[in-house]
Amino acid sequence: MENNISKPNFDIQKLKKRYKTHIEWFNYIGVNKFLKKLLIISPHFPPINAADMHRVRQSVWYFEDFGWKPTVVCVDEKGVEGVEEPLLLESLPNGLEIIKVKAFSSKWTRKVGLGALALRSLFFYFNKVNAVLKKDSFNLIYFSTTQFPVLLLGRYWKWRFQIPYVIDMQDPWHSTYYLDKPKLERPSKYWFSYNLNKWLEPIAMKGCDGLISVSEAYIIQLQSRYSQLINKPSSVITFGAFTKDLEIAKQIKPASFFKEETHRNIVYVGRGGFDMQPALFLVFSAFKIGLAENPELYKQFRFIFIGTSYAPKGQGKKTIEPVAETIGICDYVTEYTDRVAYFEGLSMLLKADLLFIPGSDDPAYTASKLYPYILAKKPIMGIFHPASSAKSILEETNAGIVCALSASIQIVYRELDRTLKSINENTYSNETEWAIFEKYSAKEMTKKQVELFDMVAN
Repeated sequence: MENNISKPNFDIQKLKKRYKTHIEWFNYIGVNKFLKKLLIISPHFPPINAADMHRVRQSVWYFEDFGWKPTVVCVDEKGVEGVEEPLLLESLPNGLEIIKVKAFSSKWTRKVGLGALALRSLFFYFNKVNAVLKKDSFNLIYFSTTQFPVLLLGRYWKWRFQIPYVIDMQDPWHSTYYLDKPKLERPSKYWFSYNLNKWLEPIAMKGCDGLISVSEAYIIQLQSRYSQLINKPSSVITFGAFTKDLEIAKQIKPASFFKEETHRNIVYVGRGGFDMQPALFLVFSAFKIGLAENPELYKQFRFIFIGTSYAPKGQGKKTIEPVAETIGICDYVTEYTDRVAYFEGLSMLLKADLLFIPGSDDPAYTASKLYPYILAKKPIMGIFHPASSAKSILEETNAGIVCALSASIQIVYRELDRTLKSINENTYSNETEWAIFEKYSAKEMTKKQVELFDMVAN
């Protein structure tokens, strides 16, 4: 069929220079009217630095390449408790439509024990998106967040506006993981959250039209709970590798966490937690053996763990240094619980001598931070549950040394010793299989999302 787009009567190359981004160019020639419309619900979004918004932040660059025009609905940063990082705005494409909603002030809601952003913004999401859907039509609503209570609205909007919705499960919502754990290891307000999630999750899941998850285990678990999901489209999609972030990180000079320039640094940037302590026990025990057998080499190195707690600044509880103290190497381990800006954290990876990733004892753990570690092109050592996707990705791409949690201390020591010697002797060579790694790029991961969107929308 012949389309109705009139041919521009200007020089094409001049127009492309004027409309620099593909979004602006599509707007000019009218291609947008052929794109399906995607409404994305992501309470966290730049300039807020939060782990659960990175999939959306990266994917909005590519949705239009695969036939979908995105609109993001997030919470205004004034209502969000978290690290605000204006530099994140530079990682967004020009022309992206962003709608902001309010949230009740945590100053007041905490007086009744409610500080979660999802609960504080739920009323405003309800009103704002209702108004948007009354004026405009969308082909699909996409929830990509760990602020789970907002997912309830998907079922309402589906009923009222006849729009299907897809849920991206980055973490478990109603989880039984901590039921058999000591009280000390449970998150604060655990029983309140546990019972609230147990009640809310079925409401959202029974009406869901498609599932995306970073872990196959999450999808299997949800399908076992809700038979309605068994025949719905589902896909396991990890976070993608986004090279633009590393390019931005190279441009900034971070505050130094490295106390002594004479030492070589083994760096980890990310959350800590009791679930990572088995991996830490292994690597610290191996390091202790090295101190005894080759002190001249091992005394050159220091472990530095940065941003290990989600608690407000100055209130985080250390979960890594206590393991080092138990092993007897506390002089070689420093833990900073306060979170750092996203690009500052990436710049720390670029300055490290060795990157270490302690995996969770949960087999569903996926280590979304894995790709920036690989893109930093530094030596990497990780210890993961044998079933973790992070383990298989590192092995498949040959991007680093990986050990299983089931490995002996001697095996971990052997791998650690070989790695530290190669760094000390300057013989380390990055052998990452970049051609294989390409399939984990943000663009390829966006393509997989869109394949599921098309199945649901059609």
